Amino acid sequence: MIARRGLLACGLLPLLPRPAHAGSQIEEPLADSVRSALSRAIANAAPPRPAFETIEDRLAYLEWLGAASDRLKRREAEHQTRVEFLETLWYESKRAGLEPSLVLGLVQVESGFRKYVVSSAGARGYMQVMPFWARLIGDGNASRLFHMQTNLRFGCVILRHYLDIERGDMYMALGRYNGSRGRSSYPNAVFAARRRWEIDVKRLG
Repeated sequence: MIARRGLLACGLLPLLPRPAHAGSQIEEPLADSVRSALSRAIANAAPPRPAFETIEDRLAYLEWLGAASDRLKRREAEHQTRVEFLETLWYESKRAGLEPSLVLGLVQVESGFRKYVVSSAGARGYMQVMPFWARLIGDGNASRLFHMQTNLRFGCVILRHYLDIERGDMYMALGRYNGSRGRSSYPNAVFAARRRWEIDVKRLG
């Protein structure tokens, strides 16, 4: 308590990671082929550079970006930070074959859009990725899970992995992601949050 008071007096307490109340992925054995595939999927974390076949698709993406940025403003006031986050989330979602609205809903439920949050189980960042994933399919450096694109890429790749295991059943895949498979509260919360982020834009795909 004394230490927290000292940090508060120095104005440093808000900079500390705040605990999350989400669940966590459960470490399970991975076949070598699965581990290799997941490792390839999280490699090459180059800056997101979305490509569009037509100008209409590009305009639709920009319309989505503007609408999503307006909705995120209450949680992140700085414009450039919002845009970089949304550009990266859109890119990583699409790369993993996931709906950006679903991933936004998951981030809202898991971390409340807090970059440095840590759960009681040790899950980290926006998508609350457990550190064991850095050992299983990454370079072993769990601190990198606080890097925005790394966290979003790991989270999307992991959710895609669970979705494949569950044969396309998103309800069960979300349960695996949260470590609460078979219980309804977490998937229902993510689905409810997703509705807030669904943006009707033509030709967005």
